[in-house]
Amino acid sequence: MGGLPTQNSSALALPGLQQNQESAKTTPAAESKPKKKICCACPETKKLRDECIVEHGEEACAKWIEAHRICLRAEGFNV
Repeated sequence: MGGLPTQNSSALALPGLQQNQESAKTTPAAESKPKKKICCACPETKKLRDECIVEHGEEACAKWIEAHRICLRAEGFNV
């Protein structure tokens, strides 16, 4: 009788352990991968940034450029 509980508990523990390891591997990748393409992310800040650059030049629009970068980082992009 001593052998049966050991076999049952180890047989039950392995599938659970494998599932935990698999979900641990997929979770970080899913969190770090952006859900959108970079061209479609943050349309509001992109529009403001682009309009400012066209009208005033890149040097005068640092705050809009940085605001767009912050938004992209929040969406999961590494910029």
